[in-house]
Amino acid sequence: MLEFSNLTCGYDSGFFLKDISFNVKDKDFVGIIGANGSGKTTLLKSVTKLVKIRKGTIFFENKNIQELDFKQISRKIAVVSQRPEVSFKIRVEEFVLLGRIPYIEKWQFIETNQDREIVYRAMEETDTLDLRNRLVDSLSGGERQLVVLARALAQQPRLLLLDEPTNHLDIGHQIKMLDLIKKINRENGLTVIIILHDLNLASEYCDKLILLDKGLMYKTGTPNEVLTYENIEAVYKTPVLVEKNPISSKPYVLLVSKEEIDKRNG
Repeated sequence: MLEFSNLTCGYDSGFFLKDISFNVKDKDFVGIIGANGSGKTTLLKSVTKLVKIRKGTIFFENKNIQELDFKQISRKIAVVSQRPEVSFKIRVEEFVLLGRIPYIEKWQFIETNQDREIVYRAMEETDTLDLRNRLVDSLSGGERQLVVLARALAQQPRLLLLDEPTNHLDIGHQIKMLDLIKKINRENGLTVIIILHDLNLASEYCDKLILLDKGLMYKTGTPNEVLTYENIEAVYKTPVLVEKNPISSKPYVLLVSKEEIDKRNG
């Protein structure tokens, strides 16, 4: 579905991702991890042409992303950003309907019945249909993130990009959000690329991980291959223990405070 080939991209300020090469297969659930400033968000933005490609190529469904216009991209790729721009004085149903904008034809001024059906289905999938008449600014943080996800699903994408969608949520809402995304990935065949700061969530939900370090790819592979204490300590510059989750057998990262390390070292 998606192929990065020797990609170098970045900003005029001087930060660049360099020589990024990897493939994302149809229906994959891929996590992007790395320390702050490693280039995670920049990598997602390159897919939607929001950062300038200096070298290399990105192919989406065998087409060079540079040759696709924004309407073509938005019909295939949906984004849930870390801080979504939300018009707070708008009803939830109207907000989710914004996901149908890529499908508006010339001289079309109102949504079709089909648009409404797609929007209702997206709200049903995200358990937000009962919120449809609420104002977005009256929602809790967890409800708002689900509504933003519903808008993305209303685009009927083939690829879903998520930039830390659980960042400001409590653990209950984090699990609810990721369980839902995983379910849509499995049942609807939606390909997912997600940025996660929490390494244990990334381990639990992602099939494949991409570990970035200072604009470079440090390691890619399964959670077992990537989340070793050697890799984590090298990139995050902090000591950790890596055990197995007793339920899922996925890697589980344990943090160790400096105080405890000093105690053990005498």
